[in-house]
Amino acid sequence: MTAAASAVEFERHRDHLTAVAYRMLGTLQDAEDAVQETYLRYLRAADSDIRDLRAWLTTTVARVCLDELRSARARRESYVGQWLPEPIVGVFQGLSPAPMGPEDRVTLDESVSMAMLVLLESLTPAERTAFILRDILGLPYEELSEVVGRSQAACRQLVTRARAHVREHAPRFTPDLAQHTEAVQAFLAACSRGSVDELVRVLDPDIILRSDGGGVIPGVARRPVVGADHVARLLLGVAARRAARSRAGAVNGSPGLVFEDDKGVVGVMAFTVAGGLITEIDFVVNPDKLRRVEPA
Repeated sequence: MTAAASAVEFERHRDHLTAVAYRMLGTLQDAEDAVQETYLRYLRAADSDIRDLRAWLTTTVARVCLDELRSARARRESYVGQWLPEPIVGVFQGLSPAPMGPEDRVTLDESVSMAMLVLLESLTPAERTAFILRDILGLPYEELSEVVGRSQAACRQLVTRARAHVREHAPRFTPDLAQHTEAVQAFLAACSRGSVDELVRVLDPDIILRSDGGGVIPGVARRPVVGADHVARLLLGVAARRAARSRAGAVNGSPGLVFEDDKGVVGVMAFTVAGGLITEIDFVVNPDKLRRVEPA
């Protein structure tokens, strides 16, 4: 197969590979780097007997991501403040791991939500890899064993531990687009009026606010803020200090908010909604993670 033909074959799977890598690494830049490394490995192996190209590429990009996760773990532990994933604003076709029907939509949306990606950060690299490849992509244990370099029995234990952790700490959410949209609109209206009481009524009593300023944005809480009153007062205080316009946007597949000033995008806010109330807010203001967000 010529290099040109190999490139054409690879491009058919690029979105899928980017989706896998993004779930594993949490940033599009790292995901794209992993996909590029996968492409180089494919070119070196293109003349070998690859019976199922999609499966081969999936396991290869997973190996690349697992190596990156292991090296990134130390960097993220020393990160200033809270580390949040890079938000995806707008439509990104690669979020779909495979052609799917309506019954799969809820699982897809949850697997790429900011809150779920934050939760996956608390798994070990091997657990995260095993959970994503097995429970989200449905990879057989035989192939999973090759990726993580452990026996199938050990892989089953990894998946079991990861499932238990995700089940215990999974964000509460209602898979209802209209309800989610209504909650975000009510949140925005309360913030625009500067009403603490009105904003508290939109928030779950045990809401968690996480903010990522990367250590370069002043005034950003470096630990999660918990409780409706605390979150409401903090957000209204930030809104009063910073003059930024807000607009609605799809953030990782769900309704969210994008904030801009005269210089460009300054923040992206993702929401988790359950029972009509906002249960989690992930607020990314780290400029390095906003470079791909197009201004209005």
